[in-house]
Amino acid sequence: MTTSARGSAASARRLARLALLCALAALVVLIAGAGLRSPLVVLAGLAAVVLAAIGVWWILAHRGPIRLLGFLLAVGAPIGVIVLYAGGDLWPEVLASMALWGGGLASARQALRHDTRPRPPRIRPSTPPQRPALIMNPKSGGGKVEKFDLVAKAEALGARVILLDTSTHQDVTTLARQALADGADLLGVAGGDGTQALVAAVAAEHGVPFMVIAAGTRNHFAMDLGLDRADPSRSLDALTDGVELRIDLGEVAGRPFVNLVSFGPYAEIVQKPEYRDAKAATALAELPDLLLGYTGARLSAEADGTPLGDPQALLVSNNPYAMADLLAAGRRPRLDGGVLGVVGLKVTGAAQAADLALRGERSDSVRTMTAHEVVVTADGDTVAAGVDGEALTLDTPVRCTIRPGALRIRVPRNRPGVPPAPPTMDWRRIRRLAFGPGDDSSQSDTATESDTATQRGATG
Repeated sequence: MTTSARGSAASARRLARLALLCALAALVVLIAGAGLRSPLVVLAGLAAVVLAAIGVWWILAHRGPIRLLGFLLAVGAPIGVIVLYAGGDLWPEVLASMALWGGGLASARQALRHDTRPRPPRIRPSTPPQRPALIMNPKSGGGKVEKFDLVAKAEALGARVILLDTSTHQDVTTLARQALADGADLLGVAGGDGTQALVAAVAAEHGVPFMVIAAGTRNHFAMDLGLDRADPSRSLDALTDGVELRIDLGEVAGRPFVNLVSFGPYAEIVQKPEYRDAKAATALAELPDLLLGYTGARLSAEADGTPLGDPQALLVSNNPYAMADLLAAGRRPRLDGGVLGVVGLKVTGAAQAADLALRGERSDSVRTMTAHEVVVTADGDTVAAGVDGEALTLDTPVRCTIRPGALRIRVPRNRPGVPPAPPTMDWRRIRRLAFGPGDDSSQSDTATESDTATQRGATG
């Protein structure tokens, strides 16, 4: 074990012990202050979580009076437990206990980060492109191309800009191929993730570098590449002072994707024409039929030959997303792991919704894994899919695969980077860190793929 690794292991051990101490102190403070009432305090808090989760389920799965009742429950349960604590003069003890518990969680997460030693990103120096071609969508991201003057800035750096005509349909794949035929030695996109995936596939096919300009709405791919999403013009630094990364590219039914493919309720919702202009309203209007009265295709899936059952919703991603918090999973710590991330979800009632709220990823309603191939079937000839946010209908069975290292991607040498994803909380692992052997490097080296992936950089 190297000196830096020993230092990281020692830090992990200290933080793990601090986490356990804070957790124990939180319990002691609650018992000392509330006495015999302390179990009731804990039960009241858990009951509030369960009732709020049931309320959210009623909001999503029902209409009319039941939806209204769900809203009242989701809001009223937390307020009710706050009033209960206040009426019982338990504020000091509860607040102190919550503060200690929060400190324990923070220490535990830091311990898990220190325990897994990241592998440095594989960055390859490369010469600047001589004839870069950048495809830009002027409507993407609410007009970021114009707002940040991306056309003029790119042309000043020697790039040829192909500005899409949003009044008519244009085949960006054909435009990318034509740009290469005209001599382009780099392809780039200022647009949404779906457009980026199509051009990225052309770049991968011809072995030329690909470049992302963070001018989309959500910029999920740009975020996982560590690009500056607040100022997309900084992405253009890759043209003059850039480095090259090798990352993976996903494929679904022969179509490329850079982020994820979704099947199930969300995929059905994005098919609706009104979704683009009213996402929340459309989702609330459609979800009751999709969750309880669903008459669409029933899914089944296999990941590397392992049956996943009949998930209600299925997400297949180009490398796994961080799953420390199921509801907040929004980034991939690496893009070159060579595997697909697979998340299956099935919630058909209020009880399962409550279990999901309490147990998160460990709930029986959720199944997560990695695979090299996922095959999705249904009880119909076609199935709705959302591919990087684009609504598609695909013939079944649908085959999702990954092409490891298929894409050469050029990014600025200096970029914000990917913020470290919080690791999945595992108190058993915290106990092992705190009281296990003092110089055990094997535990870190043999951490599960999901744990190590959570700690590595965007390109691992």
